[in-house]
Amino acid sequence: MSDVQPKGRLYGVGLGPGDPNLMTLRAVEVIGEADVVAYHSARHGRSIARSIAAKHLRDTHIEEPLVYPVTTETTDHPGGYQGAMEEFYEAAAARLAAHLDAGRTVAVLAEGDPLFYSSYMHMHKRLADRYETEVVPGVTSVSAAAARLGTPLVEGEEVLTILPGTLPEEELTARLAATDSAVVMKLGRTFPAVRGAMENSGRLAEARYVERATMPGERTGVLADTDADSVPYFAVAVVPSRIGNPGSVPSGPGEVAVVGTGPAGPLWLTPQTRRALADAEVLVGYTTYLDRVPVKPGQVRHGSDNKVESERAEFALDLARRGKRVAVVSGGDPGVFAMATAVLEVAGQPEYKDVPVRVLPGVTAANAAAAAAGAPLGHDYATISLSDRLKPWEVIAERLRAAAAADLVLALYNPGSRSRTWQVAQARELLLELRSPQTPVVVARDVGGPEQSVRIVTLGELEPSEVDMRTILLIGSSQTQVTERPDGSRITWTPRRYP
Repeated sequence: MSDVQPKGRLYGVGLGPGDPNLMTLRAVEVIGEADVVAYHSARHGRSIARSIAAKHLRDTHIEEPLVYPVTTETTDHPGGYQGAMEEFYEAAAARLAAHLDAGRTVAVLAEGDPLFYSSYMHMHKRLADRYETEVVPGVTSVSAAAARLGTPLVEGEEVLTILPGTLPEEELTARLAATDSAVVMKLGRTFPAVRGAMENSGRLAEARYVERATMPGERTGVLADTDADSVPYFAVAVVPSRIGNPGSVPSGPGEVAVVGTGPAGPLWLTPQTRRALADAEVLVGYTTYLDRVPVKPGQVRHGSDNKVESERAEFALDLARRGKRVAVVSGGDPGVFAMATAVLEVAGQPEYKDVPVRVLPGVTAANAAAAAAGAPLGHDYATISLSDRLKPWEVIAERLRAAAAADLVLALYNPGSRSRTWQVAQARELLLELRSPQTPVVVARDVGGPEQSVRIVTLGELEPSEVDMRTILLIGSSQTQVTERPDGSRITWTPRRYP
């Protein structure tokens, strides 16, 4: 017969957001059966977790208050705040381990859910690999806040982002701009930065405030109207679903935002462009580029051919003049051989002088191709379109000679199409008069897309028949290098210093 004492079982018990009636049946059951009940508190000794579970505690329970050495104040611990907390968690885990080694069942109480921004996680990471453990999930403050507001958080294909208010304001701004719905937790002293992020991301008008959801002292309201000095730590900011919620849609006069989507799909969108696309009532653009933008309920989409830029711009400005928020969708960067100029040209006409127009940048095809190949644009370079649809070939040839004579790296846009098959060959012959046949050339097609192909050849090897409208060419300077990598791949780069 073994004299070894069987080890106890560890429970992380989620208590829900505060109302004891929102505890799960399993949570009540575990607390009732536990030998030891542990809970965290600040140095004042009052534990929110204990207060939620109070009516389920009995005199025979062994209580283990885990009292934080610091909360928001400073500390003279040699390791600073982080060092003080690590030391505390180690000591707390050791106390619980002693009970578990003695065969006692330990229930660690946690507000909300034990694995969602909870102090229990620090015990779990230190003990769960040594002792049999069960985590009892609980209703989170996020769900409680939405319930108290009576507003859906997300619907359909919407994305919910949960953020700690302790993030830097600029990071909060970017993430709020890029998502559909959001909840920002851990307010208190972070509230001014959170409010600033809401305003800078364009979400302030739709943001709501919830304090102590389901608990005594609960308060809800409009975030913009909330006094920063009154906000406790146990409060959240909520940007709810926009679907079927007219009050969440930006109001005001119509405008046109010309949006750059980068060279391919959603991975290339910036937070700023995501926000503009989400806020738009109408999307206008070349059908190929519109297809890159996820469909949102209630948005109207107008696709058209690639050769009607002026008509597309006029259509968008007419919609904005009638009060619509319009996003003109462009590939790459809208200001580089794309829709921004077309919109601004038309916007300069007297009838559109009062229509606001914004241009939002995107990753250019040249930058994307350069990154895929290495760093060929690491020094001075020129960007030239080989299309002679809007300027004569004589002008293109003159600019090619000038840039080549200046020993600039060249980014050649619109090199060829089904109706334009000779420009690349002409450009190649012209450049060979001024550049070595060994000059590195990046031939990049469908960068970022499913058919991406990035090859490094020489100017002498460049085959014009392999180039189409989905291709961009990067022609190196006399200094551009090609390097073999250990895995057999090749990269090209242009030194930052010029001899």
